[in-house]
Amino acid sequence: MNTDNSPAQRTPLNISVSFRRSYAREDVTGTLKNISLTGAFLTHGVELLRAGEKLHMSFSVAGRERDINAVVVWSNSFGAGIKFLPQNNRDVQIVDDLIYYVESKRSGTRDVLDLIFKKVA
Repeated sequence: MNTDNSPAQRTPLNISVSFRRSYAREDVTGTLKNISLTGAFLTHGVELLRAGEKLHMSFSVAGRERDINAVVVWSNSFGAGIKFLPQNNRDVQIVDDLIYYVESKRSGTRDVLDLIFKKVA
């Protein structure tokens, strides 16, 4: 975990999520555009989220539904910066699994492209 105030390393991604504000009854859809172990950038089509609002988020990784809580740190017209609120080690593992899943897909694609380029060259 990052003990100083520098931002954690971000992994770019484009994954659909549904989220619900703590006081709302209906889920809203959005997209995580980058992620770290501590938080993410969330784009969405709803009015601005307010700093301090708590969110319950759901997303699917490798066919498995995952849930995690978060809080809005900042928000603008492009989206919101969120901080994950892990309740236990399982929640931390969910975020770590998502990062691993995205990076392994990306490196797998890169390996295939490298192989193709070597054969063409």
